[in-house]
Amino acid sequence: QVQLVESGGRLVQAGDSLRLSCAASGLTFSRQSMAWFRRAPGKEREFVAAISWSGGSPSYAEPVKGRFTASRDNAKNTMYLQMNSLKPEDTAVYYCAARPEYYSDVVYLNEHDYDYWGQGTQVTVSS
Repeated sequence: QVQLVESGGRLVQAGDSLRLSCAASGLTFSRQSMAWFRRAPGKEREFVAAISWSGGSPSYAEPVKGRFTASRDNAKNTMYLQMNSLKPEDTAVYYCAARPEYYSDVVYLNEHDYDYWGQGTQVTVSS
């Protein structure tokens, strides 16, 4: 049974930093292309960051470029999202997603490309 469990979300102030974690089980983590998405209140879920098997060359959405960093530790079956210089508009439920990828060290930016999802963790940034 595949499980993705996000953690680390909480209430912070604008300008603060936060690190989210996504712990995976029930799958071969080192062969998953992974991503972070978020859903802000009243909005559609949107892409935040994606990272390939190897962790090389992550991709980011424009609003978070230069502030957020995605990484992974395949030995720990865990993906991370380091979020710096947080803004109130970063307030959202953050989800991690996984997709098996056996042939190419690639990333996917569309939520429909992902097979597995976590339940989400709430990040609230106060002004």
